[in-house]
Amino acid sequence: MLADEVKERIQSAYRQLLESRELTPRYGQRQMIAEIANTLASIDSNNNSEPPVCVVEAGTGTGKTLAYLLAVLPVAQELGCKVVIATATVALQEQVILKDIPELLKGSDLDFSVALAKGRGRYLCLSKLDMLLAGNDSMQAMMDLYGEEPDDLGSGDLALYENMLKELGAGNWKGDRDAWKEPIADANWRPLTVDRYQCTGSNCSNFRNCCFYQARNSLDKVDCIVSNHDLVLTDLAMGGGIILPDPEKSIYIFDEAHHLPFKSNNHFSAYTRIKASLVWLERCESLLLQLAKEKLIEASQQHTLQKIILALRSHSDEAWSLFQQTLGSLERLDNYGNQPQYAYDLGIVPEAVRNVATNLSAEYARITNGLQDIASDLRQTMDEGEDLHKTRLAEQWYPILGTNTDRAEANRVLWSSYAKEDPESGAPNARWLSFIENDAGLDISLSSSPVLAAENLQERLWRCCAGAVLTSATLSALGEFDMLRLRAGLPKHTHYLSIPSPFNFGVAATLVVPKMNCEPSDNEKHTKLIVNSLPRLLSEDSAALMLFSSRRQMLDVMQGLPRKWLSRVLCQDDYQKAQLLKYHRHRIDQGEQSVIFGLASFAEGVDLLGKYCTHVLIAKIPFAVPNDPIEMTLSAWIELQGQNAFMTLAVPEAAFRLVQASGRLLRSETDSGRITLFDERIINRRYGKAILNSMPPYRKEIFEEELTLDSSL
Repeated sequence: MLADEVKERIQSAYRQLLESRELTPRYGQRQMIAEIANTLASIDSNNNSEPPVCVVEAGTGTGKTLAYLLAVLPVAQELGCKVVIATATVALQEQVILKDIPELLKGSDLDFSVALAKGRGRYLCLSKLDMLLAGNDSMQAMMDLYGEEPDDLGSGDLALYENMLKELGAGNWKGDRDAWKEPIADANWRPLTVDRYQCTGSNCSNFRNCCFYQARNSLDKVDCIVSNHDLVLTDLAMGGGIILPDPEKSIYIFDEAHHLPFKSNNHFSAYTRIKASLVWLERCESLLLQLAKEKLIEASQQHTLQKIILALRSHSDEAWSLFQQTLGSLERLDNYGNQPQYAYDLGIVPEAVRNVATNLSAEYARITNGLQDIASDLRQTMDEGEDLHKTRLAEQWYPILGTNTDRAEANRVLWSSYAKEDPESGAPNARWLSFIENDAGLDISLSSSPVLAAENLQERLWRCCAGAVLTSATLSALGEFDMLRLRAGLPKHTHYLSIPSPFNFGVAATLVVPKMNCEPSDNEKHTKLIVNSLPRLLSEDSAALMLFSSRRQMLDVMQGLPRKWLSRVLCQDDYQKAQLLKYHRHRIDQGEQSVIFGLASFAEGVDLLGKYCTHVLIAKIPFAVPNDPIEMTLSAWIELQGQNAFMTLAVPEAAFRLVQASGRLLRSETDSGRITLFDERIINRRYGKAILNSMPPYRKEIFEEELTLDSSL
């Protein structure tokens, strides 16, 4: 039960915030605050009960960020817990740290400290900066040292690097990429960073001034940490408490929480390429020869690891032959991500593949252990520092050894997945091959991924945290939280609340479904109907967003448009997202017409308020790509459980995505406009009606207009 003093702090802070900003209380916002605070009140300081989890779907306009801040921070301070806010996008992260938290601190008597947590890759490495500025010889040495290809390293902008050094020395910059005065191109930033395997930590000569560790140390001193999903998952995968505070003493808030299961799957997936790994093994052999030459390893260590490399080559050749046989035996291949692929049914690989994978897994485990032993010896040499020459050599070789150890471990994880049989009690892993042709010839990549994040999140998060809050504008599908519960493995005691948006949908927006007499599966006719209708549909709208489910159709529609109309289109393939939105707003401000053509990434996280978007057009009900190997495997497993995969997975996911896509229209209470859906299935299919009923209560115009191939509307 929520302590009276905590309840009073929350209520008082809310009143103060409303008064300071001259706001009217929102019923949904008060609901959200109460639900979260009451759920987290069950946190047991003695850790004798299950961590509470609260899921709140809060429609656009609820004011969810301030709601969860007001609800969680007083509870966390009372319990002595840290608050870790994780967003899925940089835009929301910046909004929380730069706008919402300052407003709360300024407008109420709540007193808490806050810091922004980022991954190592967002911070400059001082040692690498030194090497880059040392000249061409140092540049080449760094390529050799860090195992980077010249193309990956880039030529770099020495004037930029000198400016960075100057700003660091003056104390005007702390090495944070996002805090630099202008955007930094990837080609210029990549040479400045290291990963955790390359970093020598306290043994680095620049450790005391290290940009990353200085930022990391500040996290232990603050009440609230603003991070992102990826960094939280990275920390949990490492055991928790490595980068961020201990999970048992942390209350996590996952904003944009619908991304969490998919990001979790990515973090616990594995991947390798056979030919590329063989090339890497040659480099690894050269590394061992150099380490032996420098007397950093014993000859016996070198010989042992060389034998393992020979075994790995032999087993890799065997695997290559097996997969080439698979390729030759197939009548056709699926295509996913512009690559031919073959997904194993239910992730079950043939026994011959499993046998060679067992051998490869064992040998990669041996070489990983061997490289880790060498790394430990080098670290001991650096710690002792008795022989200055040998210490410097250890400092030079440690980073590249770490990179090779990481690659060996990644291969071990992949081959271990192919070697094992999934337990019958749970969902399988998806396993698939992709066939890659480039200038170097054919390569075969192997991938493995969980199909559900449930097991990993249960083991590493829901059972280990002090408490958790998941929120987003859209979390349910078809009015239920079943999809989120399935994919994220949420515990049975989870509290769920859905708060509708305060917007007057029936007055502000019209959902139009024109009569097309055409199934979207008839790609040619469906595309021509869209092309014919757009000039008429958009004749009175200066700002529109057209969303497609496939890049092919988006490009076909562009090709079919009259030239004068094509000039009004901004296509996502032609610009970076932020740049495209900037151009779009500029056109509207100049009184010109502007239409954005975008794919799934434009169906969420795009805020075009007021005049910047008055019409959202959606080509099709956004069903998932049918040949995604992860979704294919999950669907097959769902069918095996006696359920209909289409109704259990595809329809709820499509409903969820359609709500998100249509939600691009109304971003504030004063917005208004139209939504046009070029898909009759939402009316004439049973599942379509279920999808339609799950959408906000827009005013509807169904089949009031008819599209033809001969003329416009």
